Amino acid sequence: MVPSWLWLLCFSIPQALPESQPTELSVEVPENYHGNFPLYLIKLPLPHEKAEGQIVLSGDSGMTVEGPFAVDSDSGFLVVTSALDREEQAEYKLQVTLETGDGSVLWGPQPVIVHVKDENDQVPQFSQAIYRAELSQGTRPGIPFLFLEVSDGDAPGTANSDLRFHILSQSPAQPSSHMFQLDPRLGALALTPEGSTSLDHAPEGPYQLLVQVKDMGDQASGHQATTTIEVSIVQNTWVPLEPIHLAENLKVLYPHPIAQVHWSGGNVHYHLESQPPGPFDVDAEGKLYVTMELDREAQAEYLLQVRTQNSHCEDYAEPLEFHVVVMDENDNAPVCPPRGPSISIPELSPPGTEVTQLLAEDADAPGSPNSHIVYQLLSPEPIEGAQGRAFELDPNSGSVILGTAPLQAGQEILLQVLAIDLAGAEEGLSSMCEVAIMITDINDHAPEFTTSQIGPVSLPENAEPGTLVATLMATDADLEPAFRLMEFVIEAGDKEGTFALDWEPGSGNTQLKLRKNLSYEAVPKHKVVVVVRNVEELEGPAPGPESTATVTVLVERVMPPPKLDQESYETSIPINVPTGSLLLTIRPSDPMNRTLRFSLVNDSEGWLCIEEVSGEVYTAQSLKGAQPGDTYTVLVEAQDTGEPRLSTSAALVIHFLKAPPAPGLTLAPMPARYLCTPRQDYGVVVSGLSEDPDLASVPGPYSFSLGPNPTVQRDWRLQPLNGSHVYLTLALHWVEPGEHEVPVVVSHNAQTWKLLVQVIVCRCNVEGECMRKVGRMKGMPTKLVAMGTLLGTLAAIGFFLILIFTHLALARKKDLDQPADSMPLKVVI
Repeated sequence: MVPSWLWLLCFSIPQALPESQPTELSVEVPENYHGNFPLYLIKLPLPHEKAEGQIVLSGDSGMTVEGPFAVDSDSGFLVVTSALDREEQAEYKLQVTLETGDGSVLWGPQPVIVHVKDENDQVPQFSQAIYRAELSQGTRPGIPFLFLEVSDGDAPGTANSDLRFHILSQSPAQPSSHMFQLDPRLGALALTPEGSTSLDHAPEGPYQLLVQVKDMGDQASGHQATTTIEVSIVQNTWVPLEPIHLAENLKVLYPHPIAQVHWSGGNVHYHLESQPPGPFDVDAEGKLYVTMELDREAQAEYLLQVRTQNSHCEDYAEPLEFHVVVMDENDNAPVCPPRGPSISIPELSPPGTEVTQLLAEDADAPGSPNSHIVYQLLSPEPIEGAQGRAFELDPNSGSVILGTAPLQAGQEILLQVLAIDLAGAEEGLSSMCEVAIMITDINDHAPEFTTSQIGPVSLPENAEPGTLVATLMATDADLEPAFRLMEFVIEAGDKEGTFALDWEPGSGNTQLKLRKNLSYEAVPKHKVVVVVRNVEELEGPAPGPESTATVTVLVERVMPPPKLDQESYETSIPINVPTGSLLLTIRPSDPMNRTLRFSLVNDSEGWLCIEEVSGEVYTAQSLKGAQPGDTYTVLVEAQDTGEPRLSTSAALVIHFLKAPPAPGLTLAPMPARYLCTPRQDYGVVVSGLSEDPDLASVPGPYSFSLGPNPTVQRDWRLQPLNGSHVYLTLALHWVEPGEHEVPVVVSHNAQTWKLLVQVIVCRCNVEGECMRKVGRMKGMPTKLVAMGTLLGTLAAIGFFLILIFTHLALARKKDLDQPADSMPLKVVI
């Protein structure tokens, strides 16, 4: 027998020397194996001399395997002891080692991978029991509008998970029994060509499709499942759009909606294309947006295509095409030609001589008003007194010609021509074009001002002497320096010597400055006439009106800030002063000449308000929180209505006084809780003291108010008596007599409760005593007894009258029945 130390030596040498790792073994095991166990998988290449070692089976992480795997030590086979489930675990990574008792590795590790072979033991499952889809009329055939989702737990890519779809039935079968087609591999539901052409004649109500899915591909065997698809036919809303006109440089919030498309079917995705590419987008609801401002000069028109697609980017219908026309806006001013060298014109050239022609360009739409340019000559202006202008300008062609006004030798003229688009309309854009002209000398002339009218120049009346008013420029057409020397004189409009002229000899300009203080009341407007003349004696024509310039100076009144009739205001008021009480009136010191607008600045408690015009200060609300002896200061600000920048302010100090005692009410000499109507001067005492001793012991005032009922508010009134009691009186002169229940709300120490005060309102006598209806007295006959007595008396009287009249009638009849001779004669002779 080989000694153990020799085994250790033999196994330690290979580990110390570089050696390639054992080749990885692989074995495949069918899942759900129904044979006998253990099942021998593969023979391991164990060393022949392994008596001293122990075979250890572990996972790839080195942990000992306690699962269905083992190594038969006698045969050296890897065995499995129970059936495997691929869906639970598809692969096992094992390693086998030969180790000593103390864990030293004698051989290995030998990696072994066990693949679990898939078996068709899983049934396909639809993601929904019932699928519902909306199908729009106009959907192209073959374009899926619904994708069925099915899961199969078997191995992907094998026949066990190879699914096939097909339609089992369609209900109703009109107008065709083959309205739909189902992709057998993808499960994509689409219209057939026959169904597409007959979709407009589809019956009302959804189609019911019974659909089956089966695994094992095209084989006859396999597991299967069914589901129902409800397909609702909806009206086609995919209609063309009219061209959209968008203004360029549109100032709105972007993205800005411009149109709406709608595909009435379900599972829709919108896609927008622009030619050329432009700032347009479409959202999931089919709303079209422009994402930024458009520029017609960069692109005047876009062709947009909107596609309605399924989730696989397939078009349900032909794309909608429409144009976006960018409407021109007058956003480009005319561009003048570059200014060239001076143009020389001989002096005394005849009128009508062409000087130049301006040709400005406008980038706005050609032929539109936005690019219709007209020209206006701004400078030089006509000289006062001269007949005609030095230059004439054709407003349409831009042609500049000489006018009738004479020109001076050596004169350099800068023509300023305004090029205006929109045919010169007021809202048109403009650019200033300049043309330099040189007049060559042929004679001497008097100096002339370049501008004959200056101003009006506005100066405040408190401007200091030395202030620059205006600068006057003069030119002399003479070429000799001695004849070009000039001087300036104030000729008119300055009798008081308020202004002065300051110039440097040979400069050709003078500064009109202030010499004395201005006065708005004395002279609100000055027209200073300044004359320029040569120092040397002038030969030839006398100076004309061009040698005179008028400077108009307007004196601005400097208004002092407004003043109030007091520097500060104080008043004292009781802390229970009613809301709306007039406290005092703030008035300007000069109310006849100044109109002020009043406001309160720091009324932190909101207790006060002020009339903006009259300056009357009122209480705006009850002075809740004010304590006797406290002061409350606010700032009253007054602004000049004519000059809002002029304002003043004053402090208003309010001194709070103790509330005066409430006017006493005479208690009626009658039982409590009776009030007279018409109203008399007394009331019912209402106590706010709570029956709860804890609440009643808390110090502090009680507040009382009537209930919210409008009738109660109208008929009743509360007047304070002391801190815990009030008087309840009538608010109206007349209240209907009777028993009244008046709700009174009491508040004390953040607690609120309601009292129901029972008050009897009655009519009273002159002494203020309540007159109440008297009840029935004991022994007094009732109305029925009195009526019976009366009727009995009348019956007795009637009976006696009948007897009397009967007796009289019988006696009269007896007298008539006696003979005539027995009657006594009563004739008196």
